[in-house]
Amino acid sequence: MSRTSVEESVIYRYYQQLKDGDRRIKSSNSSYRCPFCHESARKYSRVKELLRHASEIGGGAHRWTQNEKAKHLGLEKFIKRYYDVRDRVKPVHNDRDPKPSSDDRDQSFVWPWMGILANLKTEFQGGRHVGETDSRLRDEFTRNGFSPVKVQPLWNRMGHSGYAIVEFTKDWPGFKNAMSFEKSFEVEHCGKMDYKMDRDRGQKLYGWVARDDDYNSNNIVGTHLRKHGDLKTLDEKQEEDKRKESKLVSVLTQTLETKGLIVENLKSKINETIDSLNNVMTQRDEMDRSYNEEIIKMQQCEHDYLQKIFSDHEKFTEDLESQKKKLESREKQLQQRKSQNDSERRKLFDEKKMIERATLEQKKTDEKMQQLAEEQQREKEKLHKKIIELEKQLDSKQALELEIERMRGALGIMKHMGEEGDADNKKKMDEIEEALKDKEEDLEAMEALNQALIVKERRSNDELQEARKRLINGLNATSKKASIGVKRMGDLDGKPFRDAFKRKGFGKKADQKAMELCSLYDSYLRDPSWHPFKIFTENGKSTEIIDEEDEKLKNLKNEYGEEVYKAVTTALMEINEYNPSGRYIIPELWNLKDNRKATLKEGALFILKQWKLNVRKKN
Repeated sequence: MSRTSVEESVIYRYYQQLKDGDRRIKSSNSSYRCPFCHESARKYSRVKELLRHASEIGGGAHRWTQNEKAKHLGLEKFIKRYYDVRDRVKPVHNDRDPKPSSDDRDQSFVWPWMGILANLKTEFQGGRHVGETDSRLRDEFTRNGFSPVKVQPLWNRMGHSGYAIVEFTKDWPGFKNAMSFEKSFEVEHCGKMDYKMDRDRGQKLYGWVARDDDYNSNNIVGTHLRKHGDLKTLDEKQEEDKRKESKLVSVLTQTLETKGLIVENLKSKINETIDSLNNVMTQRDEMDRSYNEEIIKMQQCEHDYLQKIFSDHEKFTEDLESQKKKLESREKQLQQRKSQNDSERRKLFDEKKMIERATLEQKKTDEKMQQLAEEQQREKEKLHKKIIELEKQLDSKQALELEIERMRGALGIMKHMGEEGDADNKKKMDEIEEALKDKEEDLEAMEALNQALIVKERRSNDELQEARKRLINGLNATSKKASIGVKRMGDLDGKPFRDAFKRKGFGKKADQKAMELCSLYDSYLRDPSWHPFKIFTENGKSTEIIDEEDEKLKNLKNEYGEEVYKAVTTALMEINEYNPSGRYIIPELWNLKDNRKATLKEGALFILKQWKLNVRKKN
């Protein structure tokens, strides 16, 4: 069976094992053996005999398997390439990093390492010489283990020149491949000297490594080498590599020092952030302590207030019981008297009915007050629970924010240090990023819960506002002499206008003139385009104050005096506070005694006090 019947790739695999030194054919300095046969006792004194053995099996009878034939064909190819079967010279070494001989060190080579192919087969077609493709040559040299970068044919005006340049990598393995390339041609007697000496070259392909004489030649080969390469001795190349390595080490050292400074700077910033966060936490703890103390004080005040209400009700109940007993005693006395008249009897009956109704009303009031106290206690417990829940949410949120800041700082350090780090650092960075995402999701969920609590708080506030509104509607008809009443915010007081016109001597027309001027400025107050305010900033806080340079206000003050000016500006401030967009009058629960906004508690106490007075008047 011929060589073509065996897969070329299988042959090349066994050839590569021999070339790489995985299998050896020398058993001693004077004998050879087949590395693929199990006949361990069979040895050959000459390499020519081993070659004959490989040829017989590789192209022998059908009793040999395809795999055995491929092995021996690879052995045959290796012996023909690397051994001289006539003189039995030593094979070409295949070290990973060959050490050049002293003769090679004295020679100048073309760098990047290049090989020269000569006597390439060409044909004359269409008035030009053409040759085989460079890709086929590159693939063939690659299969032979020379690893060329590319094969570039040289062309002149007549077409293919018959020469080609084989380029290898620029490193020392590339030099090793170039020298192996040259040796492979020398063992076939197709080296540089053979090319010069042979008269009849025929179809043989010649090859060698480019040196100084090739570089300085005046042919097409020398022109290409001078254009694409330089002459260097091996010592010069080694010195150049050492300089590059030294420069690289210096650059890497400087880079490491720079990264170290960056890391130190980041550590310093992180420490500053931690100190700042500690200060914030200390301040927050102090605020919580103060807040808790205020809550305790408020709860104590509410408790004392409820106790006072209950004691007042008990005293009032005792008074009613005492009066009831007195009336019953009097009734008994009257019954004993035979001389009582009908009118006294009716009066006593009426008083008795009134006392019973008052007692019934008092019971109802007691029940309402009890319900009010229970409701207030429930609201207080809800408020306390809400405060505790908000404090927990605030603590959790701040803890999450601290954890996220710490993880972001650690991630920043890992990113700066991980640019040249190993796989462990990258894995830690991924873990920190995943944990950071989880913490941020927890923070978002906490924010959503906080928003829900805020909505709930707003609903409670709306209920309180509705109660305040009903209280305002109920107190609209109270006397101005009462301590709690309703004030119309933004309503212009007409008294200063009447006083001003009386001082000007208008007499009977003073009221009419005052009403006209008051109506004019009331229309100004309802006009949204009139906004006589300016921004005043103090200690970083901005507030709106009256613009005293406003033309209308300035004329009003100069012509009608300070009291009229004050009445208009007071209404302006009330409108700007309570209804700046609508500009209409808003009723507000007001403490008429202290001239301030009354609380809901003060309004409830006032109504309760009025009810007690009415009951006592009836009694």
